[in-house]
Amino acid sequence: MPKRYWYVILTYLVMQFSALPVALYMELYFPESYSQNMIYWSIFSFTAGLLVTLWLMRPDMKMPAHRDASPVSSVILWSIFGVFLAFFAQTIAAMIEIYIFGIPAGSENTMGIMEYARANMLFILIPAIIAPILEEIIFRKIIFGSLYKRMNFFFAAILSALVFAAFHVDFSHLLMYTAMGLVFAFLYVKTKRIIVPIIVHAGMNSYVVYKQYNLTPEEIQKMIDQLEQLQTILLSWV
Repeated sequence: MPKRYWYVILTYLVMQFSALPVALYMELYFPESYSQNMIYWSIFSFTAGLLVTLWLMRPDMKMPAHRDASPVSSVILWSIFGVFLAFFAQTIAAMIEIYIFGIPAGSENTMGIMEYARANMLFILIPAIIAPILEEIIFRKIIFGSLYKRMNFFFAAILSALVFAAFHVDFSHLLMYTAMGLVFAFLYVKTKRIIVPIIVHAGMNSYVVYKQYNLTPEEIQKMIDQLEQLQTILLSWV
């Protein structure tokens, strides 16, 4: 793995874990404006992380495209199809979680993101644009790409998808994040262009943010309760 890739991973780790000391500082000295300060810090740290990552990845951007890389027309088609494929994989994984493992519907990670988004619209830039670019560069291009050189697609995709899932710190929905990671890895290999999983990832996140932005926490909880009731009914028939 090139040294710049390690620097990219280090940048991502610093960006992620920088929130811990900042949160402690804000809670101690600015408790009355804690949430807003953390939102601004998240926007700043993710933006800085993206800029540093893009600067480190300049050599990759200057490289010629892979000889089997998809043309622009295929990139567009796979990007559109990829969104539906990712949502399909996510739905199947969610059904397995609910009906087989009994995991309640709803993601605390998503609800936390939406809480911040409603408090400050600028925060939407993170899940909609910044995070998909960073995560696809790191988890697909760097981690999956490095593993894929040493093992077959399935194992490389599973391992990178599990790391991707773990970094979302939402272990109850590990299967759902893993399913999405597998789809993103497939799209990367199929098209030989990292821009495709970036577009699909951003499209999924943007759609979820758009759908949930105008829902109140009470409405979201009501939807979750309805899903749990449906789960109980279906399980009673098994």
